[in-house]
Amino acid sequence: MEKVSEKNNEDKHLSSVKNALRILRSFSSDKTEKRVSELAAELGITKSTVSRLLITLSSEGFVKKNIETQKYSLGLSVLSLGGIVKKQLHLTKESRPALMKLVKETGESAHLSILEGTEVIYIEIIESPHLIRILTHVGKRNPAFCTSSGNVLLSYQKEELIEQIIKNGLHQYTSKTVTDPQQFRNKIKSVREQGYCISVEQVLTGVVSVAAPIRNDTGEVIATVSLAGPIQRMNEKYFPSYKSKVMQAAKEISEALGYYR
Repeated sequence: MEKVSEKNNEDKHLSSVKNALRILRSFSSDKTEKRVSELAAELGITKSTVSRLLITLSSEGFVKKNIETQKYSLGLSVLSLGGIVKKQLHLTKESRPALMKLVKETGESAHLSILEGTEVIYIEIIESPHLIRILTHVGKRNPAFCTSSGNVLLSYQKEELIEQIIKNGLHQYTSKTVTDPQQFRNKIKSVREQGYCISVEQVLTGVVSVAAPIRNDTGEVIATVSLAGPIQRMNEKYFPSYKSKVMQAAKEISEALGYYR
């Protein structure tokens, strides 16, 4: 009975989330304000449900209520998220030439990544022309602590985040994953000092990646450019060359975003 009850609660939560998103998406440039009764009729849900969801969305700044008209409209939190998406679109557009050049020069896959919480997210990928390559996709997430991109991004974060990751546990993905807390701290410090990271089979056996930081016009590290491929091709002999090319790509992207040392 407990499992059935838990399943029902989970279904209710998912339904609430879906309806909340439907409410947000119902607003348009033609209809910027709506009453509870309008939303209930349009979405086919009860007024009490709409009212409850609007109160929750309002508390987080996603909608706001006009006391005089009793109508709701989108809040500043939506604008904030839109700004983030707009920045990412600008970032991917400015990064693409350097990523394509990197793939052409090395024959390996190039990635553009950002940090979200304790994970890295790939927001742009230019695939290697080789038949044997590292399969991934835009939107894929990987743990930051054991990826080259993640290590670079973490090296510019506050110490509290590093300690939180350690507290959460350094999961061993391969036999070479760094799981010792002090060794992990030392690695992050080293990455910050050298300005790049080379990861050898840390998250996937047989995979090597090299990453460097991308800065915006204020000098803030906002993303990374990385190169990834099988260890058979990306072996230690070519590390200096890969490092140089990835750092050059990061420099070109940073300059395209307005950063100058």
